[in-house]
Amino acid sequence: MITHARTRAARFLGYDIITQHSTRITRGRRATTGGIGLRVPRDVIKAKAAPYMKRGKPAHRPAWISESDHTIIATYGAIYRGIVQYYLPAGNVFRLNRLKWVMETSMLKTLAAKHDSSVSKMAKKHKAKTETPEGIRTCFEARVERQGRKPLVARFGGIPLKRNKQAVINDRQPSQVTYPHRELIQRFLNGKCELCASTDDIHVHHVARLADLTRPGPQPEWTQSMAKRRRKTIVVCRTCHDTIHSAKPRTLTQ
Repeated sequence: MITHARTRAARFLGYDIITQHSTRITRGRRATTGGIGLRVPRDVIKAKAAPYMKRGKPAHRPAWISESDHTIIATYGAIYRGIVQYYLPAGNVFRLNRLKWVMETSMLKTLAAKHDSSVSKMAKKHKAKTETPEGIRTCFEARVERQGRKPLVARFGGIPLKRNKQAVINDRQPSQVTYPHRELIQRFLNGKCELCASTDDIHVHHVARLADLTRPGPQPEWTQSMAKRRRKTIVVCRTCHDTIHSAKPRTLTQ
């Protein structure tokens, strides 16, 4: 596609490529007239910020609440760092301040939702200082202390949004978030009957609907246990499993 660089920007590899025009005179010469410039597109910033917003405002990420503070901050930090490093050669890289604010607020809201706390408390807990080539910058950190080894440090922010013509693009993919096992799998792996606490030959009993557990009339104890938990599954030993399928009432062992 041919683009008139004086009136429009050409999109290439996520950059807007333009012809710069300026009437500024430095040492008797015009500074940037006719020079090629790189820009961060506005729609790219909007698209990158969209996953962390809801109804026009930064929001928490429910899928990450179950992760540790270190993992949450490391994930946000890796994604943000990759975007910034890619656009450091752009002349308007400072516009990524918008993305930084959105992701930072989303991260603090995720931490606040995890700990049932507030954004200000999470910011105070994780705020730190880091040394950069442009001086000391504020960032957010989470540390995991290790005996006899250096602590693991996850960091978000602390990157000066200043153009770097010699920047080396480091566009590594962030590590995938490891989601925990489903509750049923964890209960099964515990290897313990939820009726009699036996560990012999564990099975999982399943019913089709919760409504089947609340039928009129007397119900066996295993049905009452499932209805109380509002679960369609129950982990039982071989003896309890045979009892359930024999349709005989079973008394829970205290």
